[in-house]
Amino acid sequence: MWRFLISVIICTLFFPPTMILADNIVPKAAFVRDGNLWIFINNAEKQITFEGKVFDTPQWSPDGQSVIYQRLVPSEYVDGEDQSEVWIYHIQTEEKKKLFHDGYSPRWAPGKNILSFNSKGILNISDMEKFYNIATGVSGYTWLPDGSGFLLSSSGVLRPDGWTSSILYTKKVKDNYSDIILFGGVDHFFTLPREIGVDDNNKIIAVYSSDFTFSPSNNWISFVVSPTASWSMDSNMLCVISSDGKDFEVLDEMILDVGKPKWAPSNDTIAFIAGGGRIVFGFKNKDLKVREMPVSGTYTPEDYADLDFDWISNDELVTSRIKEKEWSNDFSEHPLPSLYFINLPKNKQIQVSHPPKGFGDFAPQYVSTMKQLVWLRGTSITDHNRTLWKANPDGTGAEEWIKNVELITFFKGYGKED
Repeated sequence: MWRFLISVIICTLFFPPTMILADNIVPKAAFVRDGNLWIFINNAEKQITFEGKVFDTPQWSPDGQSVIYQRLVPSEYVDGEDQSEVWIYHIQTEEKKKLFHDGYSPRWAPGKNILSFNSKGILNISDMEKFYNIATGVSGYTWLPDGSGFLLSSSGVLRPDGWTSSILYTKKVKDNYSDIILFGGVDHFFTLPREIGVDDNNKIIAVYSSDFTFSPSNNWISFVVSPTASWSMDSNMLCVISSDGKDFEVLDEMILDVGKPKWAPSNDTIAFIAGGGRIVFGFKNKDLKVREMPVSGTYTPEDYADLDFDWISNDELVTSRIKEKEWSNDFSEHPLPSLYFINLPKNKQIQVSHPPKGFGDFAPQYVSTMKQLVWLRGTSITDHNRTLWKANPDGTGAEEWIKNVELITFFKGYGKED
């Protein structure tokens, strides 16, 4: 008995409970295969939907017991158009429930099983039983870090003298969502300049603001500013603003479908892939950059381009990198990426994946619960029938894991996702 107690005390001192839990969490994931939602729990796959209508990345609830997903279906009101249904799947009950007939940009509240979504510019909240109208004229949004309300953006409008610019607001909400004042009740946060850019020769009109993300300290907010829809395919601006709305800065030009900007795990350092011009204009001018407020650096070697990346720690990243090359309509001529590990303080980079001829490694993620890298191996940048691989951060122990994956998200525990 005493030996048992002594063993427990020693384990508690040297291996705190949170560390034991983190190291032994069995990874679970939600992924899309052939347009259907699948769940991966205890190393077993389970198909959830069968209509082939699921799009976009599913999202785990903060408690890991539900998954939100979206279905693209024919519009109930406009012939020839589509609408996006918001659905929830409950892991325990295996129940699928449609929350709204035409919504997009669903977001879980921080630490609560409350969902927000946009519907034709009206921001709504759902408690899984009812939904409540929160604000109108909303283009982009995010929850405030403490869940007390939202940071909102309205889009610019076209007037006889040209486009107006996007405006940012905050709006607080209480738990009794039915008491919300729909029109008004907002505080002005920031009005963007009509034009923004990295210099006088590279500017866009600031019509839309989206993809708001708070830094780990909550002192900074990153977001993407876009011009008109067609122009945004070629050029957008990554911006940051202080949480009091007083300090605003344009970091660099970027495009929407290459490497979503990400803050480091626990400090105010943001990584992003800079460079304008859509991919069909060539696999080039896509540079991985890191900005630690206010210092910055570029980590993509000359004659290379980066397609996507993820943080491993505050000092380490993994990126999917290709040799620069002009675009070709012959997909067999496209360059195929490998994964590279980057140590920022040492400025050291090493190749950690070696795909066979005819395959490339895309969409790297670091899954902290497993302490491993995962990525999608496929035949081209447009291949949707890819295989998920996993390995140690240095590339050792690489093995094939899940076949035929389009999109995947992992539940990290503690109210977070990978």
